[in-house]
Amino acid sequence: MKLLRRPARGGDARTTRDRRIVWQAASLLLAYPDGGRHDRLATVDELLAHLPDEAAAPLHVAVRRLREQPDLDAATAYVETFDMRRKTTLLLTYWTDGDTRNRGTAILVFADTYRAAGASPPDGESADHLAVVLEFAATVDPDSGGRLLAANRMAIDMLHEQLSASGSPFAGVLGAVAATLPPASELERRRARELALSGPPAESVGLQPFTLTVPPRRGQSTRSEGAQ
Repeated sequence: MKLLRRPARGGDARTTRDRRIVWQAASLLLAYPDGGRHDRLATVDELLAHLPDEAAAPLHVAVRRLREQPDLDAATAYVETFDMRRKTTLLLTYWTDGDTRNRGTAILVFADTYRAAGASPPDGESADHLAVVLEFAATVDPDSGGRLLAANRMAIDMLHEQLSASGSPFAGVLGAVAATLPPASELERRRARELALSGPPAESVGLQPFTLTVPPRRGQSTRSEGAQ
């Protein structure tokens, strides 16, 4: 996995570099805990050494809590958190489009953004998976990737809120990502409150819900029927 390019020149180079480090660290922490889990946590430790203490603090807490989990428990908790609950999905378009006909078009926006930057959409993962978007923003195109993240600020804030309420070790990861984005507008805050009450749209049009994670779990199939 690639890490970071040299930061762009200019007065905001430090800020740009810090955002990309946060995004890369968050992408690694939000990956499915497969056999590379411990190596990813070690890489995150290395990345956080280059961040100001304030920005690194919530990610350090997440790393510590995730390290405390045995591998099997980590995998189980990940699936229960992100695959089995509608209100803690990492699929950004699901928050606003649910299982509706609009979701396919919304996902295409992500794929087209990757292609415009010279990158191929992920093979085997949904293009709107938050870990994929963060990886793209960190390692390929921070401007386009940052705009994707900002455009989905409401979903990120809602996910942060839900994970915080449940005491999840991933809550700090979402908080760190949110801190890199422009402040939410009043419209976004109002829509977030409405979404918190109603949940994602549930119109069924034959589009199967995405439940893939990063990295993909080859040979496994996880369905979201019965999701909370």
